[in-house]
Amino acid sequence: MSNIVKRSEKIPFYGVEKDGKIVFTRMTGFTEIAVNKNPIEHKRQYVDENFERNDVVGYTTSLSFAFDMFKDNEVHQDIIGIFDEEKIGDGALRSIVIVDLSGDGESFSAVKRDFTLIPDKEGDSTYTYSYTGVLNAAGEKIFGTATSSDGWQTLVFTENV
Repeated sequence: MSNIVKRSEKIPFYGVEKDGKIVFTRMTGFTEIAVNKNPIEHKRQYVDENFERNDVVGYTTSLSFAFDMFKDNEVHQDIIGIFDEEKIGDGALRSIVIVDLSGDGESFSAVKRDFTLIPDKEGDSTYTYSYTGVLNAAGEKIFGTATSSDGWQTLVFTENV
């Protein structure tokens, strides 16, 4: 089992605005963060063939999410603000960095991308107040590295050149 990558080693960080700058903060209290690739397909059948051909021509990547609300969680409070205020356009645009902590060293591979937060449900749990939704890609992937000086509660993202 030592070669397997645990779910807890692929950690998402959410861009929260603090004092006029974006701080990437660990997404804690989430019961789901799943990457959905949603490939865009070009299908056709040529008249001289008995089968259909299919090519992937793009992706509409999204992250489905669910979390149990914690009062003192900055990420939760920002997402709840999008729900409550029914923000649209740039008001619902956020950056996410997913870091692969399964390696060794001080710096880890990371991918940053802008997403539009699409609210779905709130209060759909019996025991905790929960929120669910989708983050739809709103930009290209930016590959880089991440470092942290506070035990991976926040990170600094450096784009590859």
